[in-house]
Amino acid sequence: MNQQSLKVQPSELTVLHASGKVGMPTEENCFNQLAHVHRLRDSEANYNEHQYSLHMQMLRNREGLGIPLKMGMDRHSARQVGRLPFLPSSNFMDDVLTGRNEDIDFEDFLGLPEYNEHMRQPHAVVEKSLGIY
Repeated sequence: MNQQSLKVQPSELTVLHASGKVGMPTEENCFNQLAHVHRLRDSEANYNEHQYSLHMQMLRNREGLGIPLKMGMDRHSARQVGRLPFLPSSNFMDDVLTGRNEDIDFEDFLGLPEYNEHMRQPHAVVEKSLGIY
């Protein structure tokens, strides 16, 4: 009994209906459902900067260019303040200049990942940042 073996030809996987285009979250493609970004995410991420620019534009129209320019230079110099590499900055001076220090937001009580404490040896971190290994 010499039976011939059946050879199965490889076919495309159509279970996920995968395509290279961005789809709606109601489609069957799991990856598109996971990769879908809500429209408000970008708006919420840039909310503070957008409010600051609107405030500066209104101030410029009302007071002239001098006051917004001085406030912008103050904010720029506040961002330049550095800390040692193992001490992350909380940007408190920038929050004071923009008025965000008086607001209690979601990030204030749940925290952001970049403000988590890291147990690192200070000497090793400073040597790495200076290029001394």
